[in-house]
Amino acid sequence: MTVVGPLDAMFLLGESREQPMHVGGLMLFELPEGAGRDDVFPERSRDYVSRLYQEMVAAQSVHPLFARRVRNRARELGYWSWEQDDEIDLEYHVRLSALPRPGRYRELFELTSRLHGTLLDRRRPLWEMHLIEGVEGRRFALYSKIHHSMIDGVTALRWMQDTLTTDPNRTSMPATYALPSDGGGGTGSDGGPPSAAQLFAAVGRAPGRTLAGAAQVAGGAGRVLADLAGLTPVVVRSLVQSTAPFQAPRTMFNRPITGARRFAAQSWPIERLEKVRAITGATLNDVLLAMCSGALRNYLLELNALPDMALTAMVPVSLRGTSDAPGGGNSLSTLITDLATDEADPELRIRRIMASTSYGKGVLSGLTPLQNLIIGALGFGVAGPAAVVPGVAGRTTPPYNVVISNVPGPAESPLYWNRSRLLGMYPASIVLNGQALNISVTSYDQHLHFGLIGCRRTVPHLQRLLVHLETSLTDLENLH
Repeated sequence: MTVVGPLDAMFLLGESREQPMHVGGLMLFELPEGAGRDDVFPERSRDYVSRLYQEMVAAQSVHPLFARRVRNRARELGYWSWEQDDEIDLEYHVRLSALPRPGRYRELFELTSRLHGTLLDRRRPLWEMHLIEGVEGRRFALYSKIHHSMIDGVTALRWMQDTLTTDPNRTSMPATYALPSDGGGGTGSDGGPPSAAQLFAAVGRAPGRTLAGAAQVAGGAGRVLADLAGLTPVVVRSLVQSTAPFQAPRTMFNRPITGARRFAAQSWPIERLEKVRAITGATLNDVLLAMCSGALRNYLLELNALPDMALTAMVPVSLRGTSDAPGGGNSLSTLITDLATDEADPELRIRRIMASTSYGKGVLSGLTPLQNLIIGALGFGVAGPAAVVPGVAGRTTPPYNVVISNVPGPAESPLYWNRSRLLGMYPASIVLNGQALNISVTSYDQHLHFGLIGCRRTVPHLQRLLVHLETSLTDLENLH
């Protein structure tokens, strides 16, 4: 028996029917040569995917992480704990599904939406995997989800990468849950990044260093603001208003949510964003944020719901640190970014975003690795009250309007799983009460793969954001 760490327990305590706390992902594959053509020999492609499924459920071993279930019993005084499940029913956890014809992405995303909106069974290990056949164009998909108390999204992506190979002829590649025990990473309570309790305990042991760090923050902010002296007063005022929590306008994204989800996904060539980066001098992530900003602006205008004040986004930031950085060589922090959605001109919009991210990174660069991790924990934590306290969502100023994350994907490409080429990998993250939309992006094979997840009722016609993302990118490409 292992006690659940405090940060992991937060995801268990915060879960409700309206607010499932699992992360997921959709991987799209192309059938290998010889598997048949859907339009001529559909039974061959079905046989291939069915054979994959049979191999998956016949796995002789399951990684210990995927073999533990959560318990909360009176004899343990209310503490959550993990215990090993010695009788895992893989035919329950691993399922075979088929799309109705014609098997378009529309049908695939609709199925993914339903799967992502259902709770995991706490009487079993908290994960599921769905092999989906019948995707048009000689394709099939693999959707997986795992509770956030077991693993974080970055680690989940790394585990998925461990099941892939650059060898197009290699077979017998395991599924994630069947990886050897030394593959993949751990969770926050098993050697990963320190928990929130550990972070604040460290602060308590070093009050002098923390106070000095606070002074460094103030000094760093002053230096960055001095560097921004050349900006117009309108831009400077916008930065002051929109780079701190609880300065965001109330929007349709910051209302109570239901348990139903809608998922949409699409890929864009990185080359197109690189062109914008070269024109503007922005970072690739700034271009991505500007692309999302323009899409959100047009989406809200279409619904007559665009506020006068600019939306803000909470953006996780990876800061390269030293070997003594808590949790490893990289510090994960967060910044709140001005999305400049009140600006109609795409060039002025991206300039404001560039200034905002530069300001935020400048402040964060003056912090120690530990302080960066604390800022990161607080960045996620400020959304908590609206998520767990009834009646709060939509009635108070939101800490930010939307979460936009960009997680680096595999460096190598193309990749294969049992001779099937990976075409795309689309994250499906968590939405919270008061935070009804999440945009997650990962990179693979010279493309950025967007995964959008939202409350089905609070964020209507989510798929239209894909059209607006394309329009927004085109507008940026037309800058001179």
